[in-house]
Amino acid sequence: MHLLIAAMLTMSSCTGASTLREKIAEAVGVPHEWQHRASPQKPMDTLALATWWERFDDPVLDQIVTGALRSNTEVRTALSRITEYRARRGVERAALFPELDLALSGRGSRSKDRGIRLTTTTESYQTALTPSWEVDLFGRQRLRVQAANADLAQVSEDFYAAQVVLAAEVATAYVSLRSAEAQLAVVENSLGTRRETVQLTQWSEQAGTGNALNTQQSISTLEQARAAMPTLKLNIEQARNQLTLLSGRTPGSLDALLVKPRRLPAVPTCLAIGIPAETLRQRPDVRAAEHAVAAAMARTKAAQRERLPTLNLSGSLGIEALKAGRLFSPQSIAGSVLGSFAAPIFNAGRIRDSITIQKERARQALIAYEATVLTALAEVENALIAVQRFNERLDHLAQAIAAARQSVTLSGLQFKAGEIDLLVSLDNQRTLLNLEQQEVITRADRATACIQLYKALGGGWAPQAP
Repeated sequence: MHLLIAAMLTMSSCTGASTLREKIAEAVGVPHEWQHRASPQKPMDTLALATWWERFDDPVLDQIVTGALRSNTEVRTALSRITEYRARRGVERAALFPELDLALSGRGSRSKDRGIRLTTTTESYQTALTPSWEVDLFGRQRLRVQAANADLAQVSEDFYAAQVVLAAEVATAYVSLRSAEAQLAVVENSLGTRRETVQLTQWSEQAGTGNALNTQQSISTLEQARAAMPTLKLNIEQARNQLTLLSGRTPGSLDALLVKPRRLPAVPTCLAIGIPAETLRQRPDVRAAEHAVAAAMARTKAAQRERLPTLNLSGSLGIEALKAGRLFSPQSIAGSVLGSFAAPIFNAGRIRDSITIQKERARQALIAYEATVLTALAEVENALIAVQRFNERLDHLAQAIAAARQSVTLSGLQFKAGEIDLLVSLDNQRTLLNLEQQEVITRADRATACIQLYKALGGGWAPQAP
């Protein structure tokens, strides 16, 4: 990788994004396929990736994500930066053309001779056009324009990357909300069985066939379940507030949309994820890093050309008249043209140090690009393996829950018949509640892993210009 950096820093021609991507991929060793893909390799479905949240079949989620992409403050800031950098490019491009200044001046004087009682008044008016132009003799300014173009392309990709991150954050917060609601429902459903157990122990104690210990143990189990409810309600409120924040709105403004509990979003069928090379082309952060390298290299070459001579042309066209109204029919016209050719001789190492600065910035941009590529590959692999492992966990939890429900039913009957101790029945109830909560959490984790997969693949942005 170090040899690649050195070679690219010394290249005389501009390296295109595709060439850079290929060289980095070769140096990093980008694999030809994903290690943990769950289905046969197919080309990436970029159209479905653009609006991947629609695959969760939840209209509320669709509405919130769409609104957030339109109103989120960070996305709006990223969009404003595009306008800013478009103007920055205009400033650099303007330096390629001559400048023309217009100056207007007037002068008047009055003198009085008291001896002959004569007053003399004189006036003169001048206008001048002053053109100036630094000829881009060796392409230094064109390189600066090229760097400005790369900067603009980078901030455009940053805008797309902000959309990718926002869509994933909104979907994750939405899953957290529905997960907390589902866990609350599980706890509420378990309260019926626990209340029945408390009532049975109280009746037994009153009838003399039970004791106070059993009654208090059953009450303790009931209150333990109730104690989990405030925390879950807190999580629900915080998730709602997080969604309003991501949507660029005030707390409570989405309550009408979110107040009705809904099931966890359905995990979509596997998306055609393509190969690693397609992901590197799709991800806006990777594309932004490419443009950052291109900008840094262009500035390095521009700094190197500071050593070359410069050619400046300037001139003036002046008009003088005795009256302001006669400026367009002047008595005298004067013009001049001046050309200057200058080359740096001694600058105490300023140019050399400037070149070193730009070279190191280009080196840093290349290293950052390499890091972005490695991060992208790791994120996809992590998301793929997470989806697989959560699916496996859900299979085991389903079997455990089925057995736990049967245990609760059997232990309840046996306790009523006096065949087992109360603690066995209570323990079975706790086990079932714990397993049901684990199932809800794991389903939410699997949905979140799918969201992270779509984010890692670079989904959530539209290819058209903002």
